[in-house]
Amino acid sequence: MGTHIPTYMLTTIDDNSSSSAFSDCNSDRSGEFPTTSSESRRLLMACATENSDDFIRQLVLNLDSCSIDQQKQATMEIRLLAKNKHENRLKIAKAGAIKPLISLMSSSHDLHLQEHVVTAILNLSLCDDNKDTIASSGAIEPLVNALKTGTPTAKENAACALLRLSQNDNHKVEIGRAGAIPLLVNLLEGGGLRGKKDALTALYSVCSVKENKVRAVRAGIMKPLVELMADLGSNMVDKCAYVLSVLVTVTEGKTALVEEGGIPVVVEIVEVGSQRQKEIAVVILLEICEESAVYRSMVCREGAIPPLVALSQFGTNRAKQKAETLIELLRQPRSGNDGGRT
Repeated sequence: MGTHIPTYMLTTIDDNSSSSAFSDCNSDRSGEFPTTSSESRRLLMACATENSDDFIRQLVLNLDSCSIDQQKQATMEIRLLAKNKHENRLKIAKAGAIKPLISLMSSSHDLHLQEHVVTAILNLSLCDDNKDTIASSGAIEPLVNALKTGTPTAKENAACALLRLSQNDNHKVEIGRAGAIPLLVNLLEGGGLRGKKDALTALYSVCSVKENKVRAVRAGIMKPLVELMADLGSNMVDKCAYVLSVLVTVTEGKTALVEEGGIPVVVEIVEVGSQRQKEIAVVILLEICEESAVYRSMVCREGAIPPLVALSQFGTNRAKQKAETLIELLRQPRSGNDGGRT
């Protein structure tokens, strides 16, 4: 007899809902490299003239300068020019800036220069036409290294740049194999608010690939996820829950969630979370309960059925359907042959 896949397992999180929870990383948000208004005006005027292509080409040539100060100035100006204007991002890439920028990112031990380069790469990656060129030119490994060795700002912007590159599924695999995931988990644990959000957004993207889900679990992601979800006032619950909903689709993720005490946290979200949070929480509980009577018993012992009944009556249409399915599942008698499964 073939394996039956329940309907609710075929559809998980609504794409529109998750997109609104994960706003894309914007370019250059931190203001970490303040510039004078006169310098900004000079750059804008240079790019508005008929000689703008020559100006950009000169900046690219300066990336290969023997002077680190000249390299810093060139990368800073490229970063600024690529900050907001799509046309400039295209011009800079066409002028051949990507490979020398990546070379600087790979070879320089100057942390301030690294910040400039990482942020320039992030800004250039916001043009979809540049993403494959950036990845194929070897940016992933030095971006991962920036996650490991860079300043807090470089780490945050490297996470955002990897997010941009991960929108290609092949790049997701390469990013995982380059060692990015434990470093993103470190940023989630130890970064500031912006760093945590950047890490979660990147992890949500790269963990759509199965091997990266396992890497994330093995890197210890479950502990910070559960802790952040338990703080309902943290403004991180939605993002953490979406990442968790991806991770529990693998056995390692289910086991780790239970071991980190996550079931009571998820049940509490069903009870007191926002409508969107409740829906994500039900998806998570469905995923872990479907094949394990042990986990179903644990969920029942946490008092999940009353808030599920309330959700089945007053939730969104999707939440109602999922809550009803989960209630039916929880009320099934335990099977003697799967009592030991976890």
